[in-house]
Amino acid sequence: MDGADTARRRPTITDVARLAGVSPQTVSRYLRFNSGLKPATVERVENAIRELDYRPNLVARSMRTRKTGRLAILMPAMAFNPSRMLAGASATAQAGGFFVDVVSAGGGVRARSERLLELADSGQFEGILSLAPVLPAVESKLHQRTTVVISADFDDEMRGIGQLADATPLVRMIEHLAALGHSRFLHVAGDAQFASARARKQSYLDTVERLGVESVGVFDGDWSGESGIEAIRSLPSHARPTAVIAANDLVAAGVVRGARERGWDVPGDLSVTGWDNAGVGQFMTPSLTTVDVELEQLGSTAMAKLIAGLRDSAPETAEGSLFRIIWRESTAEPPATGRAGRKR
Repeated sequence: MDGADTARRRPTITDVARLAGVSPQTVSRYLRFNSGLKPATVERVENAIRELDYRPNLVARSMRTRKTGRLAILMPAMAFNPSRMLAGASATAQAGGFFVDVVSAGGGVRARSERLLELADSGQFEGILSLAPVLPAVESKLHQRTTVVISADFDDEMRGIGQLADATPLVRMIEHLAALGHSRFLHVAGDAQFASARARKQSYLDTVERLGVESVGVFDGDWSGESGIEAIRSLPSHARPTAVIAANDLVAAGVVRGARERGWDVPGDLSVTGWDNAGVGQFMTPSLTTVDVELEQLGSTAMAKLIAGLRDSAPETAEGSLFRIIWRESTAEPPATGRAGRKR
């Protein structure tokens, strides 16, 4: 073999075998498990590997050690931006000594399930974290092949369920605003196809009834700023709320815009809350009261479960809620008429 040719390409098992004077099968056997080989043979193979600077590929290494140091995160192809969850999961994996590959799979749950089986069979990954559900029949097969954690926080369309559908922060915001003297509330809801939107709407209705304050209505929106504007435009002049609970920060921004169109001051006439803690919220005028969702923690917790499964240990997970209410300038005490109109 010409030395220049060897330098231009990565050495192979065949190159190692030729230099060591053994068959490629013997080198492959060494890479899988070197027991049973004569010491002299082992020495020749090891010397050839060092001389050629041969590095086994991940599949060969996994065949020998069953450990590749790599984990996969499978996510469906969609518009949802999972960057914060992936950041949390990746940081936890790195702290545990693992590399992470992110694999996107389109085509729905069946195609994603098949892709997950392919990853499990590849031998390249010690464990797999799926951010969306797979077919139950496939999930039962997966655990026979490798360590897998299926996230329970998103449905097949990557709509938040589980912890992400917890509406407790909305309840706390209404309670706080009512304690300040707010008497009339409006909820601009999100898309009803989302469990989180349905949960927040029901919690809103339950809470205003429990507190004995008035609801001027629920506007069924679609997570857009336009729905926030339209919700305010559609209100009769005699039914102005003192506080609006918006489905997310974009809806809340629309609410603020709609209020200004009608000559209502925020928060002087109308307090407004959002959800998601979008970066622009703190720079709005007024800055927006919102709910911060610890998506990094969600990804980290899922990854911790996967690593714990690999090590047959209990996962070390962060305690506490995923949610934190951030009170900013868009909420304040209601106008005097709002206090006077409160139900007793």
